[in-house]
Amino acid sequence: MSYMDTLRQWDEAISYADKQDFSNALQIFLSIQEPNSKIYFDIGCLLLLKQDLEAAEKAFDDSIRKDEHLAVAFFQRGITFYRKERYEEASSDFHHAFKALRGNQLIDYKALGLRYKLYACEVLHNMALSEAQLGHWLKAQEHLVKALDYKTEAKLSIIDKALQSTLKQKLFKPVVFPSNVLFIPNKHYVAELEKKDYLGKAKVVASVVPQDEFSGFAPLQPQVQDGPACPKEPEVLRALEGEPHTVLFEFVPETSDELAVVPGNIVFVLQKGADNWASVIFNERRGLVPYNYLERLEISLASKKNWGISEPPRQEPPIRPQRNPGATMRDNSREDTTHKDVLCTDNLCVVKVRFTYNFAFSITLGSPYVTLMDTISKKLKLPPTSISLSLTPQVNGHSVIDTDTEMNNVWSQAKGGRITLWCKEQTDVEPHDNIHFVALHSYESPNPEDLNFSEGDTIVLLSRVNQDWLEGQCNGHTGIFPASFVEELPVNGQ
Repeated sequence: MSYMDTLRQWDEAISYADKQDFSNALQIFLSIQEPNSKIYFDIGCLLLLKQDLEAAEKAFDDSIRKDEHLAVAFFQRGITFYRKERYEEASSDFHHAFKALRGNQLIDYKALGLRYKLYACEVLHNMALSEAQLGHWLKAQEHLVKALDYKTEAKLSIIDKALQSTLKQKLFKPVVFPSNVLFIPNKHYVAELEKKDYLGKAKVVASVVPQDEFSGFAPLQPQVQDGPACPKEPEVLRALEGEPHTVLFEFVPETSDELAVVPGNIVFVLQKGADNWASVIFNERRGLVPYNYLERLEISLASKKNWGISEPPRQEPPIRPQRNPGATMRDNSREDTTHKDVLCTDNLCVVKVRFTYNFAFSITLGSPYVTLMDTISKKLKLPPTSISLSLTPQVNGHSVIDTDTEMNNVWSQAKGGRITLWCKEQTDVEPHDNIHFVALHSYESPNPEDLNFSEGDTIVLLSRVNQDWLEGQCNGHTGIFPASFVEELPVNGQ
């Protein structure tokens, strides 16, 4: 069964579960030939709802076998053992769940498709209850005292109540997982199942790197009915990243940071890790793929002369490499550090700069003005003295950023570790302040630097990229757009 077939059945089963039709959901789940760890977990939860503890235990066994780092699967199997009155095994599974938390107060599984937060204090709570059932009251108290250090919210006052119960050697209720909450498939992969229009316009993109003979095709653009053709895109905004590689074998992801690919796909490798995993771009998505599933694509005039039918790949794919636990995490408590200039940590901030084209970089939160300007000038290859910065598109006394600016006020504008700044060359004049356009046709593009708008929208001109492309602002968003889609408004028509 292909991954797309598995994904289709998984999504169908979730649809039945959303309607509270758990019997049909379970039947579809059980028909999946090669379930992944999340699907096995869903099966176990539905079996718990049916009170089939033996089958549920086996499903959670398979889930853990597929992903030994899935703490919530250990937690659920511990609940299953507890309900079967196998308290020693329940305590052991709760211990494994706590260990998989790796010292974190909680794991939020939302990013992995499960609307549930597993709290360390709740795991310790159930561990203490299992020990209490065995008559080990002192151990139970020790676990609950430890749980107090991990308590994060007032609603978790159950820890205090449980501790009081152990002092009186009285049992208390376990914290249970809502068995009707299931892992759902990745919404981006599900969207790929929908019918698409593959007759969009393909555009040849030439590399801006000198003496680079590579050419390829840009992603298909949405078709515009009765609208003009999009002009040639600014090449500096469409330069391809990474080294091109051909996919030799189908790869089915098991975690959210891995990427599904099939033989024949062309991916661009951004970085190869020491653990034989590569960070790649495919269809505008980033993810991890085993490097031994790929083959470097040599593109040159010499290689083009020898293009033809190549030997078929081996029938069996290579062994899946082991993930380096220090580099990435299967749970949401770990981040993929291979994505440069995209993710931020507690002391880093992602700065998005709007110039004649957009770019982003990471910098230490609270950096002085000199450091910020030095980083931007290197990105633009312009001297800092020729650059002006501001917090808004319209430069004024309150938004300008210069040597006299209190940088703490600037960094306080960062939301979620991100901030957007506007940048101009000092030689730029302001001819566009009063220029507005009206959209003659709707424009939609998947490119993040483009400005989407609907027919009739008013667009404020910020700059002219070239004769075919403009940069503007509309409905609170900023980006580039084709000049042929708009018409300039007279000054009295604003």
